Amino acid sequence: MGGVGMPLGVGGGGLGLVVLLLYVLLGGGGGGGFDVPAPGAFPQAPSARGGERGVEATEAKVDDFTQAVLGDVEATWRDIFDRAGKRYEPTTLVLFTSATTTGCGVGSAQTGPFYCPVDSKVYIDLSFFRELRGRFGAPGDFAQAYVIAHEVAHHVQNQLGISDDVRREQQRNPDDANDLSIRLELQADCFSGVWAHSAYEADLLEQGDLEEGLAAAAAVGDDRIQREATGRIDRESWTHGSSEQRTRWFRRGFDGGDPNGCDTFSGDV
Repeated sequence: MGGVGMPLGVGGGGLGLVVLLLYVLLGGGGGGGFDVPAPGAFPQAPSARGGERGVEATEAKVDDFTQAVLGDVEATWRDIFDRAGKRYEPTTLVLFTSATTTGCGVGSAQTGPFYCPVDSKVYIDLSFFRELRGRFGAPGDFAQAYVIAHEVAHHVQNQLGISDDVRREQQRNPDDANDLSIRLELQADCFSGVWAHSAYEADLLEQGDLEEGLAAAAAVGDDRIQREATGRIDRESWTHGSSEQRTRWFRRGFDGGDPNGCDTFSGDV
């Protein structure tokens, strides 16, 4: 199961990325798009963790569910890392209300779920899953699981150095910044599908779960969010990808169950 590092080229940007593969050794907008903010992207708060609090009894089921999903997603990536002869460093899932201080500054409910690469934590406001059902029309437990898996996928990208490579390339070539952001997000969707495949193989999925995940991926496509917000679509401002792209890459990860199939940095997406 060993091998050598494989650099993956990025169309138009010349970016060399090293992606974790089963058989190869390791060498944006908010409001529901699921972001990876740059260090200092959020404003700083005068007091640490001001908006974060413990989970109340009415939210206990949400907390139990998210922790269970997080554990299974991380077990999948720990196994993939082990097969590659590497060590997986776990992330931490922080549930909060209204706002909370992070290594990237103050995160709020308005930013949607996000992963902060500075402190290696996933942040989800407790109101988001209600918004996922209501505003985005993506109900179901597996829709929520997709969100968690997507954020953990950003943690994987951070450990592999992919996020840093993308950020550096965006700084060198600002004209490619949005395209690179989209490719990073679509890879996270594909990695989410890899976990979903593992959950399916372990007989953890129920009938309709896959459809819930696909619906969630479609619900947060840039085109759908723009159409609902403004009635028009501006492809040049996309940072996460269309509904079609997000569902297609999630499905690719699910069908193949292999990170080898998640190279979004070569060719068209």
